[in-house]
Amino acid sequence: MTYQPPPGPVGPPPQDPGRTLGIVGLILAIFCNLIGLIISIIAYTRSKNAGYKNNIAMAGIIVGAVLLVLSLILNFTGALRGIMGR
Repeated sequence: MTYQPPPGPVGPPPQDPGRTLGIVGLILAIFCNLIGLIISIIAYTRSKNAGYKNNIAMAGIIVGAVLLVLSLILNFTGALRGIMGR
């Protein structure tokens, strides 16, 4: 029987490379639609390439896309003029 030393210290678990960027993308998608949408897409792609599922980035993509389309519709129909009192 051979002696095997105990295993060394275990490092921290691997983290999703796009998690923080996904959170930033979701927050920006609410306030700056286009920028948040782009950052969320980048975060989702990074996570997907690393083998992780990033639901926060997916939420940022959905929120950013919906708010961007909504703002474009309101802008082109002139609905904002009525709200702003012009």
